[in-house]
Amino acid sequence: MTDDTIDPVEGAPENGAQPGSWSVRIIDLSGSSEGEDDTVEVVKDFIDLMHANAYARAYVRDSIERCRTPGASSKEVLENWFAFGENAEVVDAGEDGWKSSTELEDFAASRATPMERDWRTIDPRRLVDEEEINGPPDDEDDEDDEDRHEVIRH
Repeated sequence: MTDDTIDPVEGAPENGAQPGSWSVRIIDLSGSSEGEDDTVEVVKDFIDLMHANAYARAYVRDSIERCRTPGASSKEVLENWFAFGENAEVVDAGEDGWKSSTELEDFAASRATPMERDWRTIDPRRLVDEEEINGPPDDEDDEDDEDRHEVIRH
């Protein structure tokens, strides 16, 4: 390898970003947010593009369900979502990013399961590793280990 070539990083996103640098922009569709754009927040640090896409999809699915009223037609559900809901888009993903427009009609036509709506479980702000919870590994066999709580994973 010469000095002018770059060794590709395994698992690096195609947009040139490092792994863990994908972001999802949450957009207020009601137009009531402050500022020129309707971005409510940007959720960062997704593990990979697939993780960001899954989060965006679940977030929009949940938003549509929150806009669904009893007895509403698919058209009315979409009208409510465009008036009061929130969209999500993967930042800088181009054609590889999930787009709500590809599934909106299907989402409005059928109710989501709780699992399809559960964006909170895959929110990168909630993902922590065991060391973050328990602290660095303890090489000594101390009595304080019995006071340590077990981490229950979903």
